[in-house]
Amino acid sequence: MAKYWEKWVEEISELTEPKRIYILDGSDEEAHSLIKIGIDEERINGRPVFYELNHRLWPNSYLHRSHPSDTARTEHLTYVCHPDKDQTGPNNNWMDPSSAKELLRRLTKGSMRGRTMYVLPYMMGHPDSPYSKACIQVTDTSYVAISMRIMTRLGRFVLEKIGDSENFVKGIHTILDLDVSRRFIVHFPEENLVWSVGSGYGGNALLGKKCFSLRIASWLGYKENWLAEHMIIIGVEDPEGDVTYIAGAFPSACGKTNLALLESTLKGYKVWTLGDDIAWLNIGPDGRLYAINPETGYFGVAPGTSFRTNPNMMRTLKKEGFYPVLYTNTGYNPITREPWWEGLEDEPEELLDWQGNPWKKGSMTPCAHPNSRFTVSIYNTPNLSPEFDNPRGVPISAIIFGARRSSLIPLVVEAPDWKKGVFLAARMGSETTAAADHEIGVLRRDPFAMLPFCGYNMGDYFSHWLKIGSMLKEPPRIFSVNWFRRDKEGNFIWPGFGENVRVLKWIIDRIKGRCGARETPIGLLPYPKDIDTSGLDLDKEEFERIVSFDREGWKREVEDIRRFFSIFGERIPEELRAELDELEKSVS
Repeated sequence: MAKYWEKWVEEISELTEPKRIYILDGSDEEAHSLIKIGIDEERINGRPVFYELNHRLWPNSYLHRSHPSDTARTEHLTYVCHPDKDQTGPNNNWMDPSSAKELLRRLTKGSMRGRTMYVLPYMMGHPDSPYSKACIQVTDTSYVAISMRIMTRLGRFVLEKIGDSENFVKGIHTILDLDVSRRFIVHFPEENLVWSVGSGYGGNALLGKKCFSLRIASWLGYKENWLAEHMIIIGVEDPEGDVTYIAGAFPSACGKTNLALLESTLKGYKVWTLGDDIAWLNIGPDGRLYAINPETGYFGVAPGTSFRTNPNMMRTLKKEGFYPVLYTNTGYNPITREPWWEGLEDEPEELLDWQGNPWKKGSMTPCAHPNSRFTVSIYNTPNLSPEFDNPRGVPISAIIFGARRSSLIPLVVEAPDWKKGVFLAARMGSETTAAADHEIGVLRRDPFAMLPFCGYNMGDYFSHWLKIGSMLKEPPRIFSVNWFRRDKEGNFIWPGFGENVRVLKWIIDRIKGRCGARETPIGLLPYPKDIDTSGLDLDKEEFERIVSFDREGWKREVEDIRRFFSIFGERIPEELRAELDELEKSVS
């Protein structure tokens, strides 16, 4: 008798009408055969799926070029379909679930004719972890199949784990004809289902990524009393050999991946990487908060990545490993068969751009797409934590929330308690960059760095965080950081990159009671003497300014926070309203 998952796969195949069905086993041999199919046979938009790169210089690496209209997440075409529109919230687009299903069935009907339907059984999290989830995605492109093999624990063992159960997360993906007018990424949280059509871009097509691990998982966490977060996970080892585990949320262009793979500049301190994007936070048997990274790879932004900015990531990309490394929409050197992007050393005179067109040094347009990506296994990481595969996860002592602000927000602030920490994260805002949306310096609120990824009403999400805090015996300390303060000439005051370990040291010193802090209306600020700035060329007056409190600036900030909270109406928890009122009173 057929198992439920087999019936489900058969149902999808009857709808999509593929030429054949192939269930991945997750082996190395299979990965190489799929790469070969992508080079020799499979075509997207008339092009091979993969181009082989120089394996001597870039081990086991391949280039992928996407359709020009398919280079990023399409938030305006992304929907969260709870039966109750209010449950979806103003932070998400909504369609009636029945109408959405009807639309998707019509688009998906016959969409895989002449193609292979790849069936991807995968785990989010270690198979032995009580916090992991079993999933199956179907797709019609080898690019997604190979990418999911890198990003997740994929293989037939997952089907054995699922057995006769109906309890697994389902993903349906087809690229169709890559027509943006027929592109939809739709989530059905009540059914643990994501249905994506018309896009091959990672954030829209690798359904274990943002679609499940955040949007669907955040709803599961809401119901099951845990947290699915857009966070890095690191362990910071001090000179005594003690490791403190920290989770951190950072919006785009705030240095998230650089911090996750940080190479310390302080003697005796080492940073261990556990994850650069997703953290699932569960209350452990001892009442503390434990984090796992449900992924096994990086889907990182290439431009700006170099041995200067992120040496550990470059070592990860260059390591000879079992898993393929994919580069998407980077430039290409046809002579040396290497990928290239802005910020990488040694800019050649002539290249092919991200669409394969001739490009010359000094051109007005970038060679690599600003959102070009690499997909690489986390097991290539030179500083991978020995605890990465621990099914129980790691105990979190601190949670950091980052922002990109040229003024006002100090280098580091500690929240006095969990409730004030939730308020700190709920009011987060960053200035946009040109690469993000062609407007520089516009302040956009992105609470918890989760605004595009929370799978339900964000007002309820704030309440959920308050509830989790009340359930913890030892809540982690909560901090905010801002590496991006500028001086009057527009230069960054703090050096950033590897020097950020100095701020991590202060955070750990606070956790261990090694130093004091100044009480202010926005939280606890460091005494300048307690942050190790030895060897840095810092202007003393400017440094003291970025660890201080600007009362006049916070008066304006309070008004903007209140406007943002009003979007969620009565769903904003009363505790956060009270915190905002208290802040307003204290700065007036």
